[in-house]
Amino acid sequence: MMDQFVENPFLSARGVGGGSRRSWDVKEDNDALFLRMDMPGLGKEDVKISVEQNTLIIKGQGEKETEDEESRRRYSSRLDLPPNLYKLGEIKAEMKNGVLKVVVPKVKEEERKDVYQVKIE
Repeated sequence: MMDQFVENPFLSARGVGGGSRRSWDVKEDNDALFLRMDMPGLGKEDVKISVEQNTLIIKGQGEKETEDEESRRRYSSRLDLPPNLYKLGEIKAEMKNGVLKVVVPKVKEEERKDVYQVKIE
């Protein structure tokens, strides 16, 4: 899943970026998944983040720069996150200077209910 996201993070993107990876950074360690998205010209009030049916949805929309509706900056992306791997209720996000940072904490291996340790005899 991560490989697919890294190859094409804009699985259902429209507007600015349109499938380009240039505005995304994705990192993962043992504790969390870290997403960084450049959204120049947008503030935190212009960005909406939600989780619907285990899918992280990030949408951003700026003010119209001209009378032309198409000149509005738009960002949209979706990422499926298995609930047994990530703590979907503990996602944190920060928007600063046109950069959105999202941290998705991982479920520790010892907390996972789908991991069983096999005793060796």
